[in-house]
Amino acid sequence: MKVLITGAAGFIGSHLTELLVKEGYDVKAFVRYNSKNSWGWLESSLVKNDVEIISGDIRDFDSVSNALKDCKAVFHLAALIGIPYSYVSPKAYIETNITGTYNVLQASKDFELEQVLITSTSETYGSAQYVPIDENHPMVGQSPYSATKIAADHLSISFYRSFNLPVKIVRPFNTYGPRQSARAIIPTIISQIFSGKDSLSIGNLTPTRDLTFVKDTCNGFLEIFKSEKLFGEITNIGMGQEISINDLVTKILKLTESKKSIETDNNRIRPDNSEVERLMCNNSKLIDSTSWKPAYDLDKGLIETIDWLKQNMNNYKPDIYNV
Repeated sequence: MKVLITGAAGFIGSHLTELLVKEGYDVKAFVRYNSKNSWGWLESSLVKNDVEIISGDIRDFDSVSNALKDCKAVFHLAALIGIPYSYVSPKAYIETNITGTYNVLQASKDFELEQVLITSTSETYGSAQYVPIDENHPMVGQSPYSATKIAADHLSISFYRSFNLPVKIVRPFNTYGPRQSARAIIPTIISQIFSGKDSLSIGNLTPTRDLTFVKDTCNGFLEIFKSEKLFGEITNIGMGQEISINDLVTKILKLTESKKSIETDNNRIRPDNSEVERLMCNNSKLIDSTSWKPAYDLDKGLIETIDWLKQNMNNYKPDIYNV
């Protein structure tokens, strides 16, 4: 089966591309056009010669439609995801996350695709009103980023209900692992440790997150895709465990045998009403509906991430705050 992956050059997208190639799928990788013709993380991937790489812009309907020709399914991961930058340029998130999702949905409808997997985010839930968070939890847009993802999810479900488009909403909780951008908390911590800084500059230490290793997240995507159920529905991917940012920093310091101190950086703290204080996944729907079973606990995943970052520090700028 030929499938298209949008956002294939990114963190989760590149891992998912590798998994689907390994599983025998014929993969087309949609990456954002740039003058350097860079394929992001696929540049160093062992499967880059096994996929058809197409450059385009998710905001442009024609390039999305052309990429979807002769495909049977699409995994839509292309998005703007940095929460801090969504405060700076909300319009960019509207154009990419909402219009980009519309382009995928409309082109998928035009070509009568067999499956359309739309990537959501646990940020759509806002701060937990109860835990663990199941798929019936209210959605609350606490940042422009999360608001655009909520809109994209509702638009996707509307295409399922209005046109019978075979949509599935995949909602990962916080994913981490090799290749994650420096804006995320785990590479922020690890890269600062290896940079030689005397102390770590961290934002709010009290929020809790449910952390899933990237290979387990990608296996969740594949299991949802393989399921004969879940059409027109949302499915969480997460571990069902939570850890505070403070405890996460402490754990990483221990795993790296570092004794660095922690300093609070106000530039890294979200506005009060925008901070998502608690996230913890109810993954019973995924477990009951598929064969998904995580292979990584937090320590195992962190060790693999630490080892990778240690070898790839040239990709990170720990002294610069990334929005």
